[in-house]
Amino acid sequence: MQKNQVRKAVIPVAGFGTRLFPATKVVKKELFPIIDRDGRAKPVIIAIIEEAISAGITEVGIVVQPHDREIFEDLLKKPPKKELLKKLSPQNQEYSRYLEDLGSKITFLLQEEQLGYGHAVFCAKDWVQDEPFLLMLGDHVYASDIQKSCASQLLDVYEQVNQSVVSLTTKPAEILHTAGCVTGVWQKLNSILEVTQLYEKPTIEYAQQHLRVEGMADNDFLCIFGLYLLSPKIFDFLAEHINQNLRERGEFQLTSSLDRLCQEEGITGYVVKGKCFDTGLPDTYRQTMIDFRNF
Repeated sequence: MQKNQVRKAVIPVAGFGTRLFPATKVVKKELFPIIDRDGRAKPVIIAIIEEAISAGITEVGIVVQPHDREIFEDLLKKPPKKELLKKLSPQNQEYSRYLEDLGSKITFLLQEEQLGYGHAVFCAKDWVQDEPFLLMLGDHVYASDIQKSCASQLLDVYEQVNQSVVSLTTKPAEILHTAGCVTGVWQKLNSILEVTQLYEKPTIEYAQQHLRVEGMADNDFLCIFGLYLLSPKIFDFLAEHINQNLRERGEFQLTSSLDRLCQEEGITGYVVKGKCFDTGLPDTYRQTMIDFRNF
């Protein structure tokens, strides 16, 4: 694909949060609090937006359910009432202004029906247009092992390879049923991979037979870390699946379209130097609350 500066990030947040029910009946999971290194309690979505901005992203599209739009606008577009703002500490008053600055970079994109993650991504098509874009999960936050943020690392690899890039991390076989998994050929050992197949939530048996990567331990596999740098061509494959009503587990998924993109344009895998924190399950959210601040 033609190399373009990556300006836009897409964050789908239109899911129901069923795995965190009943808390998500009253609070969107993307608004659950985490504690950052400064000891500030912030909604998960803020940490995700900050990750995007750290990589030089200038516009962020958040895919929401129509009736949730106002909740996110209250957070990102509207300052507190004056009488409430006065009660905040000077530091928090400054942070309120910072949130408004973040909000100026946000566009809300509507998913009228909740038809799966792939469908949510497709709802960003007209906004993204013909540009490469950063795709981020709405319930994952990241901490880098090096000076560059995790998202910045991904964009650096895109600059090198000029094709779609998926972020990777190593996971044991027993949790493959919860993750997207890839296989391929190392271009740079334990760092950069020419991806040959992507597969969503494989069985251990399937992974051992089809998803092994040379040089990795028998029980280890390469799984999606939660960040993607994608060519706009992905929308063609998503549209095809939607128009032909090709669903997986009752919904339109992303991974099968990623596999099509891999076969047609090629995809590079990059093993991120950092850690991904999952806030979408009760136990992993609890662990994130413990670990994220101190990582």
